[in-house]
Amino acid sequence: MKAYIFPGQGAQYTGMGKNLYEKYPFVKELFKQADRILKFDLTQIMFEGSSEDLRQTKVTQPAIFLHSVALAKVLGDDFQPDMVAGHSLGEFSALVANGTLAFEDGLKLVAQRAFAMQKACEMVDSTMAAVIALEDSVVEKICEQIKDDVVVAANYNCLGQIVISGSKTAIEKVSPLLKEAGAKRVLPLSVGGAFHSPLMEPARLELAEAIKATKFQQGMCPIYQNVTAQPVSSIDIIRENLEAQLTSPVRWTQTIQNMVAAGTTQFVEVGPGTVLQGLVKKIAPNAEAVSLDGTL
Repeated sequence: MKAYIFPGQGAQYTGMGKNLYEKYPFVKELFKQADRILKFDLTQIMFEGSSEDLRQTKVTQPAIFLHSVALAKVLGDDFQPDMVAGHSLGEFSALVANGTLAFEDGLKLVAQRAFAMQKACEMVDSTMAAVIALEDSVVEKICEQIKDDVVVAANYNCLGQIVISGSKTAIEKVSPLLKEAGAKRVLPLSVGGAFHSPLMEPARLELAEAIKATKFQQGMCPIYQNVTAQPVSSIDIIRENLEAQLTSPVRWTQTIQNMVAAGTTQFVEVGPGTVLQGLVKKIAPNAEAVSLDGTL
């Protein structure tokens, strides 16, 4: 069985998607359509922008989404997933690729999500940090010790790599405790704020309204969603999980493990970079993992 997986924020790079744009006329039209919908020149920023330009949440999320969907469309009839999943933002790319969302609707949701998250980030001085080589349960317990501030486990990326999210003061308080407990490193991440934490509640409320107003239809295969790491086909449950995603952790380790348990032997990463390919190899070393970026 084959699973297609879609990356999230952090996979962006200058020049992303340019080869597809130049090679496939329908991809060029897709990029032009995205520029019109967004009302700014996303294409130019993707091809020529600095890493700082691309790091802006309002740019990063639509850029990764656009590149990922374009790659899936280039596959055409060869895109035959038994299941799909996306890491955070990648869940929206996966839903467009498997036919649950139309491209235009998916892009509009991603743009609204990015703006809502940016606003929530500006309300509290917050960030994220990667915790290396410490058991998930230990990280969770130490975060729970910080009673007067917000810090939670946010991304379960692979065994031995978990990302925490919260206010900057809480991250500063919890980092030495994690190191004392045996973490090899606690690395601050260059992100706009505390994604997948309770601090994203204003963004969740805003996105929930947009999701309710968007048309969803039955997809070609189940999607394993971040919130539960379980396969979902029900449109109502897909909506609920998308709404909950911003304030809930990304259970990526569990997602890959569950896909393998369901019979997946091949994972195909669809989008910029090879981050997910690397994570899959750590979580499920016996599975085949490939990335499409630069191969089509």
